Amino acid sequence: MSTPYSGATPAGGQPGYGGPIDPSTGQPYAAGYGSNHAVSGQIGTPMTDDGHPDVEGTSVGALMGEVAKDLSTLMRQELELAKAELKAEAVKAGTGAGLFGAAGFAAYFMVLFLSVALWWALSHLVGHSWSALIVAILWGIVAAVSALMGKKKFQQVNPKPERTVDTLSQVPGALKPN
Repeated sequence: MSTPYSGATPAGGQPGYGGPIDPSTGQPYAAGYGSNHAVSGQIGTPMTDDGHPDVEGTSVGALMGEVAKDLSTLMRQELELAKAELKAEAVKAGTGAGLFGAAGFAAYFMVLFLSVALWWALSHLVGHSWSALIVAILWGIVAAVSALMGKKKFQQVNPKPERTVDTLSQVPGALKPN
């Protein structure tokens, strides 16, 4: 897996992590990009040509500060990934709810006219009161079955952000020295 922490080569071909991205352009900031020298605001430790961290002359405090910045950036990125995954699952749930609403609206008119027709047909056999009760019980059964089917569909929505959990499980391994 290639990450900013693994010494991957950025698009410019220079080893090391190129630094933060300018959100307005989507391109890296000009200062320090592709350079092996730390620049204020640059994320990550500069890398040597062979892909190892270039820590010569860097204090332990500065290195710890960079680790803290890198972890902070990683956590922000993981939070953004979790938000994106949860949004996708919310869209699925919203689509399911909208389809339930449309089906319910159309079914309402169908049930209304079928109920009147059934009530009228049964009233010739058992009377108006009994036929109305029979029709009401039948539609109560239909409502219960529909509710159970809707519940089953909602249980298929996965609220757990799978990719975020996967990448967070890789963080402890990334913190260990090679």
